[in-house]
Amino acid sequence: MGLTFMGTISRVALSFGPFTVYWYGVIIGAAMLLGINLASREGKNRGLEEDAIIDMMIWAIPTGLVGARIYYLLFEWQYYIQNPADIIAIWKGGIAIYGGLIAGGLAVYWFTKKKGIPFSLMLDILAPYVLLAQSIGRWGNFINQEAHGEAVTRTFLENLYLPKFIIDQMQINGTYYHPTFLYESLWSLLGFAIIIMLRNRKNLLRRGEVALSYVIWYSVGRFFIEGMRTDSLWMGDFLRVSQGLSLLLFVGAIAIWIYRRRDYPPKAYYLKGWKLK
Repeated sequence: MGLTFMGTISRVALSFGPFTVYWYGVIIGAAMLLGINLASREGKNRGLEEDAIIDMMIWAIPTGLVGARIYYLLFEWQYYIQNPADIIAIWKGGIAIYGGLIAGGLAVYWFTKKKGIPFSLMLDILAPYVLLAQSIGRWGNFINQEAHGEAVTRTFLENLYLPKFIIDQMQINGTYYHPTFLYESLWSLLGFAIIIMLRNRKNLLRRGEVALSYVIWYSVGRFFIEGMRTDSLWMGDFLRVSQGLSLLLFVGAIAIWIYRRRDYPPKAYYLKGWKLK
């Protein structure tokens, strides 16, 4: 079940009886668990109760998954109205990160207001690990042979010094494609490392600016990588949805950063945490 005779990786991780476990779900689940574990540790360091992150994720994860699916369905409704049975077939792919972030963010906002935790601090705690989870999650797209770019030659891929298993998986029906999943995965991983480094410097980032750094970084990468993909969701015939949203988020995050820096008294530094002496 791991490799087919053609050298490509099977989408199926495990099957037993009528049940099938797909690599896509395994990878997404593992990314979420790692992010939750790391965020829980950081939350404790910043003064949150030990189970605060886990309690919040009980609401945020299912809400985010539903939001990610609804976002995708809204822009592919012509297909799903003809194939209603596929609406719940999330194991086939078809979730949108931005939809998940929007819906999950609303759940986080509700939770923090209920618990009296600063919303901006919670976003700061979560943001780097969301980016790390996104980096890992893109490998689910790799297994599914989706989220790729235009056709290229095998020589082009070999000149990128990619491992053979990636090159082989980028061959779909006899044609090789840009591994845009990999570009976004590496961009997100680099962003995770940079944001963690900046976040841990004293008297640098104020509360809310870790999350804004995430928005700025991811939006830039997604804008350019989205332009290379062949499976983009479109708004009409002239605008890729994710590029438009990336541009809006990039400008909005910078504007909010500048506005918040003008506040007096100034926002507390991130490392000060919450209820910490």
